[in-house]
Amino acid sequence: MMATQTEQETQSEQETRRDTQWRRPGLVRTALGGAQMRAPGTGSPMRWVFSAIWLVYLIQPVSELFGHKYGALWIAGGIAITVAFCILYVPVVGNGINDPRLARGGLVAIIVLAGLACAVYGKSWTPLWIYVSAATGMVMAGLATKRVTLLAILGVSALYAVFCLLSHQHMADFVGVLLPVVLIGFAMVGFRIQVDLMRELTQARETVVKLAASEERLRLARDMHDLTGQSLSMITLKAELAGKHLTRLPASPESDAIATELSDIAAVSRQTLQDIREAVSGYRRPTLAIELITARTALEAARIRVDDDPELITRSGTFDPDAEAALAWCLREAVTNVLRHSGARGCAIRLAGRPGELTLEITDDGHGRPANSTTTASNNSTGTGNGLRNMSERLSAVGGHLTLSPGGAAKGFRLAATVPMCDT
Repeated sequence: MMATQTEQETQSEQETRRDTQWRRPGLVRTALGGAQMRAPGTGSPMRWVFSAIWLVYLIQPVSELFGHKYGALWIAGGIAITVAFCILYVPVVGNGINDPRLARGGLVAIIVLAGLACAVYGKSWTPLWIYVSAATGMVMAGLATKRVTLLAILGVSALYAVFCLLSHQHMADFVGVLLPVVLIGFAMVGFRIQVDLMRELTQARETVVKLAASEERLRLARDMHDLTGQSLSMITLKAELAGKHLTRLPASPESDAIATELSDIAAVSRQTLQDIREAVSGYRRPTLAIELITARTALEAARIRVDDDPELITRSGTFDPDAEAALAWCLREAVTNVLRHSGARGCAIRLAGRPGELTLEITDDGHGRPANSTTTASNNSTGTGNGLRNMSERLSAVGGHLTLSPGGAAKGFRLAATVPMCDT
């Protein structure tokens, strides 16, 4: 048995080492000097640098301000527009992914500034629309559909053409800048899509890690029970059997002492076995807090908006563990159904307390179910899936019931799991 445990531990260490090597950034991390790499879209300083470095080309129109004889106010106005444009452009492109409100407001502001610069200072400032197109592709790809994004980029190109016409831009210069205006906008759309995919991949990896940790906990609980439970049961049995044999021998102080020691061995072994079973039960019994974190991660990874109740965490562990475990299993199964079958965009999770009972409600805005598909634990409708049947059985075991109904405004699906309230 010890050899088997050693082989399992060695194999586990090798798997952990391979997993660590697989996640290691390798050459990229070495090139960055060993710095901690960030997931795409988390406001990495490198993105701010790459967003700002291209603004160096604005030196040309700014330098031309000093070639006119319009006075200091004219020059100061052009410099002010340039500074404001740069201050807004960099965070919109560099951090707009994390702040949609900043992205929308900043995009409108730089469009206004670009139009103002072209209207006041002329054709030298029309290249600003290249930056506007880049920001439009970056922002709109995350906020709108592909068709709307395409129309937005074409709209920016049309604005560029209008201001070139008003400023009497040469045809060669107009065409030379028009291509970057259009192509860079489309390129930024592709870049934004890639960033979003990388973020989803990062979230998926985090989910896999959490699921793997949960699976490892279950494996440890199973192995702890299998490896130690049988041995401790055997020790208890042998100690009790030796005590019975000892009673058949002639009485003496030594035999009484041995009987006492054997009784202590059996008691300690029995108590240790009970402690291990309780520990294993703790590993395997789900809680509302843990299941809510897992559900939130899974729903967000599927781009389903989550509206959860803070009481799911604060009330976790404050009432009967068996009732909480039943609600936690229902939460897991209900979220699985939302992910697989609902086609929902939003999911609300609520915990409502009433006198003598506690109800967990999961409501989505998806396809829903037929209006007559309402069931309770005591009266299952025919055709109810295995998941719903299992939830009903778990709730029945603790004196609860399950109710299914259409969601709000007869849209979507509502699941309510109710258990008797018994505060600890």
